[in-house]
Amino acid sequence: MSFVERADAGPVRTLTMTDPKRRNALSIEMRVELRDALVAAHTDDAVRVVVLTGAEGFFCAGGDISTMSDDEQLGVYRLQVIAELVEALVEGPTPVIAAVEGGAYGAGLSLVAACDHVVSASDAKFCASFGGIGLATDAGLGWTLPRRIGQGRASEMILFGEVVGAPRAAEIGLVERLAEPAGTHSLAVGRAELLARRSRPALAASKALFAAGNTSLRQVLAAEARAQRALFVGPDFAEGVGAFRAKRRPRFEA
Repeated sequence: MSFVERADAGPVRTLTMTDPKRRNALSIEMRVELRDALVAAHTDDAVRVVVLTGAEGFFCAGGDISTMSDDEQLGVYRLQVIAELVEALVEGPTPVIAAVEGGAYGAGLSLVAACDHVVSASDAKFCASFGGIGLATDAGLGWTLPRRIGQGRASEMILFGEVVGAPRAAEIGLVERLAEPAGTHSLAVGRAELLARRSRPALAASKALFAAGNTSLRQVLAAEARAQRALFVGPDFAEGVGAFRAKRRPRFEA
C-alpha cells in the first residue's frame, strides 16, 4: 500500500497523503514516502512547483499515535525521518504549496507551517495539539510557526492548543489564500501555475534566503549579494531584462 500518491499536471506535481481512515496521520511509512517523494520532486527538472494535500477532504491529523511507543530506537528514527521531511520542505529548491481541507493538527500543522504558500478551505481547522498528549512541538514547528505568525501568536497556539479556524488563520498569517470548501486544490494548482512561470533559479535563491534564518541585516545583505551575483550571469536574468524591454511576458526555461 502506498501512503503518498503522485499526480503531475504539466510542471505542477501534487503529492497527496493517503490514509483517510486515520485522517492521513503521519505513520512512519507515510513519513518515509513523503520525504522521498519531496526529494524526488526537488531533483526532477520537469517539476517546477509541488502542491501538498491530503486525501478525502482532510489534510493531516498529525502523528500516528498508534505507532508511538517508549521504544527509544524507534522514537529516534521517527524524529529523524520527520526532520528530514521538514528539511526537504523548507530547504528544497522547489516551492511547495499546501492545500488544506478539513484540518491540520499536530505534525500536520508543522507540515503546513513549513510550506512556502498555504491555501486553505474556509472551513478548515488548525491546531498545535501536541500538549494534549503531553508532548512538545516537533517537525520544526517551534521554528516555522513564529516565523509565519510571530512569537506571541505562535506561543498562544502552541501553549493553549486551541483550535484556530481558517479565517483567523488567514488573519494572523498562517494562511495566504482562502478557498470555498472542495475548491482548495484547484486554487492551489492555479497558484502553483503562476509560480511555474517564474524563474526557477530565482525562486530557489529566495527559498534559500528564507531558510537560512539570518538574523542580522548584515547577514541578509551578504546572503542576498551572493545570490544576486550568481543570478546576474544566468540565462533567466537575460531573458527577464529582454522581456521587460520588449514589453512581453518572460519565458523562463532554466
